Parts: sequence; C-alpha cells; structure tokens
Amino acid sequence: MFSIVIFIISITLIISLYRALIGPTLFDRLLAANIIGTTTVLFLIVYGFMTNRTDFLDIAITYILLNLIGTFAVLKYFRYGTLSHGEEE
Repeated sequence: MFSIVIFIISITLIISLYRALIGPTLFDRLLAANIIGTTTVLFLIVYGFMTNRTDFLDIAITYILLNLIGTFAVLKYFRYGTLSHGEEE
C-alpha cells in the first residue's frame, strides 16, 4: 500500500518538475515549485511512517515552513520589486 502511495507521489513530483521547467508564466513555475515542496513533505511523512522513524515528521514540518516563507518572499519580490520593508531613499 505504501509503495503505491510513494509511486504516485513520485509521479506527481515528475509532473510538477515538468511544469516548473516548461511553464509559460512565472506564476505557473512558482505554483509548480510550491507543489514540489508540498509533495516532498508528503513523501517524507509517508516514508517516515513506513520506516517507523518519527524524526521525518520534524523534518517535514521544518521543510513546509521554509517552503511557505520562500513562496511569500518570491511573491513579495515580484509585487514590490524588493524584499525590504520601509521606504527607499
């Protein structure tokens, strides 16, 4: 059962990687990168459950938080042109 789930997650990663490389717009590529991050977290969780290693859950939580912060940073950069806050001199 878990082998089938890992196989399906791997197929999703391959399709998302294709979308990230071929995507016609920047937002398609950003969405594909976010999907890759989310499916990687799913992969870590399923693999950790399969091998009875709970430390993979901690790694997955850390990775999803970094993925979220990275996505917000890229969106802010493309909206405002900078990552800093406040007024420019």
